[in-house]
Amino acid sequence: MSILIDDRARVRTLTLDRPDALNAFDEALYDATTEALRDAAEDPSVAVVLLTGNGRAFSAGTDLREMHARTSDPNFQPGKHGFLGLIDALTEFPKPLIVAVNGLGLGIGTTIIGFADLAFMSTTAKLKCPFTGLGVAPEAASSFLLPTLIGRQNAAWVLMSSEWIRAEQAKEMGLVFQVCEPDDLLATARTHADTLAAKPISSLMAVKRTMTAPLRAEIAAARQRENAAFAELMGGPANIEALVAFAEGREPDFTSLPAGS
Repeated sequence: MSILIDDRARVRTLTLDRPDALNAFDEALYDATTEALRDAAEDPSVAVVLLTGNGRAFSAGTDLREMHARTSDPNFQPGKHGFLGLIDALTEFPKPLIVAVNGLGLGIGTTIIGFADLAFMSTTAKLKCPFTGLGVAPEAASSFLLPTLIGRQNAAWVLMSSEWIRAEQAKEMGLVFQVCEPDDLLATARTHADTLAAKPISSLMAVKRTMTAPLRAEIAAARQRENAAFAELMGGPANIEALVAFAEGREPDFTSLPAGS
């Protein structure tokens, strides 16, 4: 199993469990997380979902070796749900979703916070949206959700710079609700989850539904724009240079690419 599932007092904890790969999302983990969210949404005994990672990472984002295979291997087999299925499940998830960022979070390991109702972060964790560093475009409606959550200039830096965001900076931006010492992270997140889980599930779902309803059309439009940009850039000169550099263990050099790449 690439995801651990634990139920306690109407809180379902989902733990990404590929620690040797820094919980990077391969197709199997995308599928497992999607199905776990869908199951929790439909389970009448679950009031709140708490999502975290096992080991020193929350998630290192999409598995770059699989990303490279997707662009270079004609026999590559995508999963049942994949990245887009996970984003569908997050967008549609009707119950409170709490994220506990226990370690580094790259790509979807950061943009998933846009779908969280509460996010907690370890003081030793750090976040990065490496899209420009990979020569690609934003994902997961982050081009809409992050400006909404943290303001346009903060979002521009997070999405354009491919720089690490430390915990205190994330808290100052409003990207996370609370920063905790590593040993306190899960307990603090769990305390908040328990507080919510003691409330009527119907009321929790009504609050979330009324809060997210105005965002749904904008999320769909952002995803459409992002997917088009991603499809245009993936496999292009900048993306190939980034992936080759990753495979060779060096920093990419985008300065020698043709103009506009």
